[in-house]
Formats: sequence, structure tokens, C-alpha cells
Amino acid sequence: MKVFKIFQYAYLVFAVLFLYDAFASWGETRAYMSLLLGLTAVFMFFFKQKFNKKFDNKNRK
Repeated sequence: MKVFKIFQYAYLVFAVLFLYDAFASWGETRAYMSLLLGLTAVFMFFFKQKFNKKFDNKNRK
């Protein structure tokens, strides 16, 4: 489905925003939370990408 692929790339957008915020506020405590959220968003992008490929292959059979 096209909608799931749009959300997949939204995770990358959020990852960039969170990682930028982490490096912009590196000396503060919130930088670690932004870094954690950015890395989680990158992980979710790859997880959703793999899940969508399995879902597409299942529907083709």
C-alpha cells in the first residue's frame, strides 16, 4: 500500500529532525533524549521497510 510507504519515509524525516536537535543542543540533557528518539526513528524506518517488503511478497503469491 502506498500509505505505508509514505509513513516509512516520515520516520526518516523525524530522524533527521531529532538528530539535528541532538547535535544543536549537545551540552544539554535533552540532547540525549533527542539522540535516542532519532536513532529509534532510523531503526523504525528499516523495520517498516523490511515489514512492507514481506507484506508485498505475501500479497503477490
